[in-house]
Amino acid sequence: MRIGIIGAGNIGGTLARRLTALGHEVSVANSRGPETLRELATQTGAAAVTADEAARDKDLVVVTIPQARVADLPRDLFAGAGDAVVVDTGNYYPRERDGRIDGIEDGRTESGWVAQQLGRPVVKAFNNIYAHHLLEQGRPAGTSGRIALPVAGDDDAAKAVVMRLVDDLGFDAVDAGGLDESWRQQPGSPVYTTDLDADGVRRGLAAASPERTPQWRATAESPGSFVNPR
Repeated sequence: MRIGIIGAGNIGGTLARRLTALGHEVSVANSRGPETLRELATQTGAAAVTADEAARDKDLVVVTIPQARVADLPRDLFAGAGDAVVVDTGNYYPRERDGRIDGIEDGRTESGWVAQQLGRPVVKAFNNIYAHHLLEQGRPAGTSGRIALPVAGDDDAAKAVVMRLVDDLGFDAVDAGGLDESWRQQPGSPVYTTDLDADGVRRGLAAASPERTPQWRATAESPGSFVNPR
């Protein structure tokens, strides 16, 4: 597939490495420009491009940037994206990084808010696993204890594309329902960074509570320095 990755942090960089190794044609962008991605491009074989180029004429585009920065992306970013599947890997960290986002605090799911900002349907995936586990812990299908990743979205065909990609990367994909159900895999849920197998993920999704716990809600204080837990 032709895959664009917008964001070259922990998850974005890991996906660039893994997906190029699988033979996909990968382009990666960040907010600082292609010239700052030369080392990653050399290491992975991915092409360093602008965000507009990462979103244009792709089969799949991964948005993997801090939640609060999604609103800063150009409104016409996906004007040339055609039918590309758009994947959101993000998480809302109001206390450590993002500050308050009213739409999410008012009850919208994190990826529902992202879809609203992008003006595109999204599939939520890769948000609940540590980057180094995504890099190192993929296993062949059928392996006992294979880590499973939940995938949520409203378009069944788009979700199927992402679920196949999850499997190719060495993880079992679990259908987590529509985007309105994606709170079940947000930070604080039973499946967040817990490396469960498929049965465990299904149980965790079923046991999740829609109530956002205080740790994952905004305070009146300004965000401090942030170390990505993934």
